[in-house]
Amino acid sequence: MAESLSPYTPDLTPRQRTLLGLVVREFVTNAEPVGSRILVDSYELGVSSATVRNDLKVLEDLGYLTHPHTSAGRVPTHKGYRYFVQHIVQESNLPTMLEDTIRHQFYQIQQELDQWVRLAASVLARTAQSAAITTMPRSPSTRFKHLELISLQPQAALMVLVLAGGNVRQQLIALEEAWSQGELSQVSARLNDALSGLDCTQIERLDEDIDPFVRQMIRLVASTLCHEDDRTDRIHREGLSNVLAAPEFAESDEARRFIEVFEDPNAFEPILYEVRKLPGVQVIIGGERPYDNLPDIGLVLSRYGQPDHGTGILGVIGPMRMPYGRTISAVRFMSGLMSSLVANLYGDEEIQS
Repeated sequence: MAESLSPYTPDLTPRQRTLLGLVVREFVTNAEPVGSRILVDSYELGVSSATVRNDLKVLEDLGYLTHPHTSAGRVPTHKGYRYFVQHIVQESNLPTMLEDTIRHQFYQIQQELDQWVRLAASVLARTAQSAAITTMPRSPSTRFKHLELISLQPQAALMVLVLAGGNVRQQLIALEEAWSQGELSQVSARLNDALSGLDCTQIERLDEDIDPFVRQMIRLVASTLCHEDDRTDRIHREGLSNVLAAPEFAESDEARRFIEVFEDPNAFEPILYEVRKLPGVQVIIGGERPYDNLPDIGLVLSRYGQPDHGTGILGVIGPMRMPYGRTISAVRFMSGLMSSLVANLYGDEEIQS
């Protein structure tokens, strides 16, 4: 899964490596099979057409290229794209003006994580001209931050629970006896002192020899935090129309398969779980094991945030025929920006993305 760019490529000669890179770039740009004549006419290769044809045949025999139908040209295979991403792709920074524009968009928004996450998906989709996904940061275990009990009626209250990371959960509580707002505020203060920074397991282990109502609130808070830990990532999706405009999805069946995967809430869960554990940008080629259940798509994903406070996932999803260099650059930049925003939100300086 990792991008692991490496110069060590024992099975290809330098010229074959160059030709594979040119075929991938030409096919990404034009979506048409690439023949030897195009390569000879467009690039100063310093060799004859016959030599180029022979090297393309070798690349096909090795499984990096394939020969669609009776076309004179070749297109990359899953293995060819993987080799390109690992050994050939040339990543470059986004234009400075574009980076400044993106930063300005984020700093115009108040410190609202949910808005940042939604904007990140929109910006990525637009920058990569593809589809994009983002998830909210999640910590290894959800922790308590603050609680308020608000009197609604003599025997009814609203619990407002703020989790570390800023998420807010509310729940109506039926009271067995009348409680004033002053009494509820005292209980809130007691709980805030006792539960600050604790996770679900730590709260469940607290001493049970306490006031019955306080015990009820502690159990309710613990249950809420445990439920948060069990939740799957809520995915924000943007840019579906960008992908469906690609030639690969001109056929309704191919478009339908992509839409099914893109909108399936469970399709990305195993992938996001793995990416969350890894540093840096990860490139996944659909159709390769263990992702052979996915259609022929490419995914460029990255973790962002801070392990202590929570990490989320962002990235681009589109045709396997995507401009990987620019897409990796966009995802890497956005990951760094989102990590900085999360660090500023928590008042921390060090980033580990």
